[in-house]
Amino acid sequence: MASAAVRDELLCSICLSTYTDPVMLRCGHNFCRVCIHRVLDTQDEAGVYSCPECREESQERPALMRNLALCNIMENFLTTPPTQMEAGIFCTYCVDSPVPAAKSCLHCEASLCEKHLRVHSKSAEHVLSEPRANLGSRKCSVHKKILEYYCTEDAACICVTCSLAGEHRGHRVEMLDEASEKKKERLRNVLQRLITKREETEERVRSLEECRRNVQEKVAGEAERVTALCRDIRRQLDDLEKRALSEISRQEKEESISFSAVIQKLEIQKDELSRKMRHMEELCNMTDPLTVLKEPDTGDFYDLQDIGGHDGGDGDTGGHGEPLHDVDGPDVAVISDTLHTLCDIIRGIRRGIYVEDPVDISLDVNTAGNYIRISDDLKAATYTVQNQNRPETAERFQDYQVMSSRRFSSVRHYWDVEGSRFGWWRMGMCYPSIDRRGQQSCIGYNNKSWCLRSYSQYSVIHDSKEILLADKISSNRFRIYLDYEAGRLSFYELCDPIRHLHTFTAAFSEPLHAVFRVDRQFLGLIINSLRICS
Repeated sequence: MASAAVRDELLCSICLSTYTDPVMLRCGHNFCRVCIHRVLDTQDEAGVYSCPECREESQERPALMRNLALCNIMENFLTTPPTQMEAGIFCTYCVDSPVPAAKSCLHCEASLCEKHLRVHSKSAEHVLSEPRANLGSRKCSVHKKILEYYCTEDAACICVTCSLAGEHRGHRVEMLDEASEKKKERLRNVLQRLITKREETEERVRSLEECRRNVQEKVAGEAERVTALCRDIRRQLDDLEKRALSEISRQEKEESISFSAVIQKLEIQKDELSRKMRHMEELCNMTDPLTVLKEPDTGDFYDLQDIGGHDGGDGDTGGHGEPLHDVDGPDVAVISDTLHTLCDIIRGIRRGIYVEDPVDISLDVNTAGNYIRISDDLKAATYTVQNQNRPETAERFQDYQVMSSRRFSSVRHYWDVEGSRFGWWRMGMCYPSIDRRGQQSCIGYNNKSWCLRSYSQYSVIHDSKEILLADKISSNRFRIYLDYEAGRLSFYELCDPIRHLHTFTAAFSEPLHAVFRVDRQFLGLIINSLRICS
């Protein structure tokens, strides 16, 4: 009975069969690996996972841990035959009470306990075997004799009569034990391969689960990064709003103070005018002409400038001859600069400045001119007065230029470049079909190249059309951003915050290479160089 209880403990609660490759959840409950995978797959859409036994929930798909101890128990259980009591095979002759059988006689087709086995016939035709439930299946259905041989040609168990005079006469036969051992050996080989295959499958499952965890972690990291970016944008927006509102408030206070001063002066003038008007009204109402004529006056009675102005002037005046004017309102220059800063932030995000990783670029020495020295790591190009005496080839530039070995014909890429301060250099992109000799080989001076140029002033050039960059550039580090499908090539200054300089738009018809040029400066005081930083 105890053994039967153990068997019940080895049943999977999902399929109600003995465990196959048992795995354990964090709560401690065990299931067949295939069974619990099916259950978890059905819970994927809900986003909440629970144990089929205890209903313990988790937001993440639970990791499955192989229960090695239970696996070993199952292997021993499957290879150990059940006891006779468990199998329900009892002695045929013990009719009063069931007694477990010790052996079965294939000739008598009866099972025998230890007591009846002692008195059983010992003749050769009585073949004893381990207790079996269906003894009739051990005899030939035609000759009613015990199956002792195995016909390898017909893959059938036969009796001695079948092998000598029956339909299997002349066939190659083997003893049942011998044939059984051979089959067991084959099964062991197959089993070993299956075990190996299962271990490989388990390893693959573990690898995929690890990949899934990595993807989940990466997605979580990306979500956190987007959240941080949006949080930073909101912070910058709040700062910009505070600065703009503070500037508007400051200007409003200044204008209010100015208006108050003018109003105060005008109030004084109004009081003075009122006083003089009353005095004039008194004179006009007098009947004594002598008194009126004795009243002192200057010009036409009174000099109106003494009371704040005169008729016929060029405009209204305030007190002390100060001209009155309309208020221009708040100075929009600071507000406009604030809004442009915001636009730069949004433009930088929309143009793809927020890209995960820079692309790896190396310089192609086979394209480098003889007056350019290429660093050992193939990242830097420096002008040199010493001829490098590289062999003349069709792909080599005649003068001071070099291309990247990598070409770009799809998706989006960016890389950072550092140029010598106040140097004469150019950086950009070109088609591989660009000329390697003559004026048309100079990047920017043809329709096959686009560049940012450092000379007396920064500019961008394409097809000999040069656009000067009005903004002051203080950094010597720049970012080149290529969106091939969208046909955009952009240049940025790597300052804080990063600043957009210019974007070329074109329908690219060939793959693009990064290209660099370091010119000779006649003063020779600056070493012109460019280095790829990413």
